[in-house]
Amino acid sequence: MPFRLPVKPLKLDTYQFTLALSLLLIGAYNLPLWRMVLDQPQAEGLAGAGFLVALFLFFVAVLNLLFTLLVPRALMRPLAIVILLSAAGISYYMNAYGVMIDKSMVQNALETDPAEVRELLTPGLVGWMLIFGLLPALLVSHISLPRDGWWRTLKLRGLSSVLSLALIGVLLALQYPSFASLFRNHREIRHLIVPTNYLYYGVRTLSGAYAQSDRPLRSIGTDAQVNHTGERPRLTLVVVGETARAENFSLNGYARNTNPELSQRDVIFFDNVWSCGTSTAESVPCMFSAQSRDEYDGDSARYTEGLMDVLAHAGIDALWRDNNSGCKGACDRIAYESIQDASCDGGECFDMEMLRGLELTSDRPHDRVIVLHQKGSHGPAYYKRYPEAFARFAPVCSSAELQSCNTGSIVNAYDNTILYTDHFLAQTIDRLKQLQNEYDTALIYMSDHGESLGESGVFLHGVPYLIAPEQQKHVPMLVWLSDSISQDLHLDRECLARQRHQAYSHDNLFHSVLGLMSVQTSVYKPELDLFRGCMG
Repeated sequence: MPFRLPVKPLKLDTYQFTLALSLLLIGAYNLPLWRMVLDQPQAEGLAGAGFLVALFLFFVAVLNLLFTLLVPRALMRPLAIVILLSAAGISYYMNAYGVMIDKSMVQNALETDPAEVRELLTPGLVGWMLIFGLLPALLVSHISLPRDGWWRTLKLRGLSSVLSLALIGVLLALQYPSFASLFRNHREIRHLIVPTNYLYYGVRTLSGAYAQSDRPLRSIGTDAQVNHTGERPRLTLVVVGETARAENFSLNGYARNTNPELSQRDVIFFDNVWSCGTSTAESVPCMFSAQSRDEYDGDSARYTEGLMDVLAHAGIDALWRDNNSGCKGACDRIAYESIQDASCDGGECFDMEMLRGLELTSDRPHDRVIVLHQKGSHGPAYYKRYPEAFARFAPVCSSAELQSCNTGSIVNAYDNTILYTDHFLAQTIDRLKQLQNEYDTALIYMSDHGESLGESGVFLHGVPYLIAPEQQKHVPMLVWLSDSISQDLHLDRECLARQRHQAYSHDNLFHSVLGLMSVQTSVYKPELDLFRGCMG
């Protein structure tokens, strides 16, 4: 039985109920939306006040129309409770971290692992849910919606719909230039409107609108074959960084020394590299796809083989080792190992665990490519991503509620994660150096996307790519090559170093790995192989 307050229930007609619900949702659960609108030129002065009132009424009328037309009376109250509770949670994260809700963000939420969920359950969320979730839900449960005859119900719903449509028409007529300018210049506004943003993308995702499970897998690169004559087989480690942004690497000129070990490892850092997306669910499959970012389509890529499949076609031993939430389909048909179930310190598996138990020596060595997918700098609990020995920059924000910390402490915690990534990569390179009698070895490091640390009030990542800040798209990439693989490829390292300022992106990873492993295939594009231009 629903909870009842010990007072007489409030009686409302359904049209009164939907109007009250629409007013509450648009007014109280859309703070990021109204902050964005208030920054627009249309909102200035006396005319701006009229624009704001008109926009508020417009959103209310649209939402009221949707509720009136789509929700039957029997479902009105329980659905309102569900929407209020979910809208409270969504609005908290939008308000606290500056995120927007689109298709990829919903996909990220559905693929988030339990450890990440636990980090997001903060005291601030609990308080917000009590005020904006539980309390309104209790009030709704106390409202009585009398059952009307079909004729009266039809009349009331028809009247409510007509009035909503009329109001929408009048507001468009009065404010069309201002509305058109806002919606044309800020298409991201649809990702800010609660609850339509998460309801639309959530329903479509759960209903399978973005999935095409009946599609057959499309094979690519089945003609792949290895064409090198070196004395030793090749071993390449591809390290997929997590949430690392280029501007916090001292190898990229950052004032703090966040790369003390890599600066001693003869690596080449590429400082003009851009991601395919702003979230793991979007970037990782794109990185390992033969499609470029301009043509990338997540739905078709899900049913098309990628880099790891082409390597397998060529007879190369491929392995994916993961300390994150999975490979997002990029490794579905090769060997996969997760260290998340390992016994880790305090329940947090640090990235160095991926090197533990990684068998690289062999009685009969053969060409290998191994992907190591980091936990890296995943937020918001940056302070959990590194052992205490790497807490060099202090004080740190020791909370997942970043908005409660000052900017300096957030950056300190984040920089410590980069410092630990520096150590992890340096130790990985040292492991490769020990194998140079068995293999010609190489390492490529590239982050999946960047991170916002409070710039312009935005935290974390996942902002739609078109409007995402540079910090979420500009990612670090570096390469380390053994002397033997450079000699075998006739690769001029000085030439490669001169190219480090050129513009590269995730588009280059697929073809660069194929080039590094000397894989010949029809899907290989030499112009996207960052090594090709420096091979003799």
